[in-house]
Amino acid sequence: MDKKSRNFLYNYLNNSSPTGFEHTGQQIWLDYISPYINSKIIDVYGTAVGVINPNSKYKVVIEAHADEISWFVNYITDDGYIYVCRNGGSDHQIAPSMRVNIYTEKGIVKGVFGWPAIHVRDASKEEAPTLKNIFIDVGAESKKEVEDLGIHVGCVITFEDEFAELGKNYFIGRALDNRMGGFMIAEVARRLHEKKKKLPFGLYVVNSVQEEIGLRGAEMISRRIKPDIAICTDVTHDTQSPMYNKKQSGNQKCGMGPVLCYGPSVQPNVLKMIIETAKKNKIEFQRQAVSRTTGTDTDSFAYSAEGVASALISLPLKYMHTTVEMVHKGDVEKVIELIYSVVLEIKPGQDFRFIK
Repeated sequence: MDKKSRNFLYNYLNNSSPTGFEHTGQQIWLDYISPYINSKIIDVYGTAVGVINPNSKYKVVIEAHADEISWFVNYITDDGYIYVCRNGGSDHQIAPSMRVNIYTEKGIVKGVFGWPAIHVRDASKEEAPTLKNIFIDVGAESKKEVEDLGIHVGCVITFEDEFAELGKNYFIGRALDNRMGGFMIAEVARRLHEKKKKLPFGLYVVNSVQEEIGLRGAEMISRRIKPDIAICTDVTHDTQSPMYNKKQSGNQKCGMGPVLCYGPSVQPNVLKMIIETAKKNKIEFQRQAVSRTTGTDTDSFAYSAEGVASALISLPLKYMHTTVEMVHKGDVEKVIELIYSVVLEIKPGQDFRFIK
């Protein structure tokens, strides 16, 4: 990774892009990718698309999602404490003692998720953290003081932390799910440009919003683009650390390469092409099966309009939906290389149907 890529990665990951409020991250992403595309699309909810060869009839999508889990201010007590509700799959169990940023029209207000001291809790009947009892303290002593800071019901909240590197091989931080995906597809566009690859079709580099609350951004943009094929990337669980059940969640490991998914929304001929491309380019990969849906934007693309030939290339990740999500640097590079190689394998007009 060169200096330019690293600076973009740190800037992009340290920015907050809560579901429904992704615009600042999308601007960072667009500023980086703009030299490598011919045009762009930004829809009304903020999904950003960089387009190469926009006049081509055959359309290929590579896609990630831009949003991160967060919280909403839900209720302010008379004595100035704030209760929250989820914006996406935020984890109530990790909230106590976390620092937070509350986004208001006056700017960011700092706060903390408070929690009673261990000294005053009865170990025999301790309450676990739940949405009913976690609360934020912003150093105010009344509801009016809270409101004077610009805080009101509906303000969005994220945990405060920094993107970093851990040991020799890992990136760590919140929101690697899935802004690391946004980084990877941007690097594919950059690589195509710098290697002067001329594509015989339109390539749509899509950074979708609102994945964390039901794949909504992908649902909207897929109807607009109407692609012929979609290659999506997201994260999946590394199942090697304690408390994971491989029999239920599969056997995926950070450092062993991209994870290729088998499931109803994954078109088998597209998956076959990806596997053959990985083998041809000696890119190590892993396999995963899902029983109904992938739970990623792949599902929205696959089932949009008349159906889109779609597949999923996943990045193994530890500790999903925490502030210490971890991915292996080698896996990041391998996912970039695999998506790049697959794009070069696709033929204009390629028909992935079994019966023609």
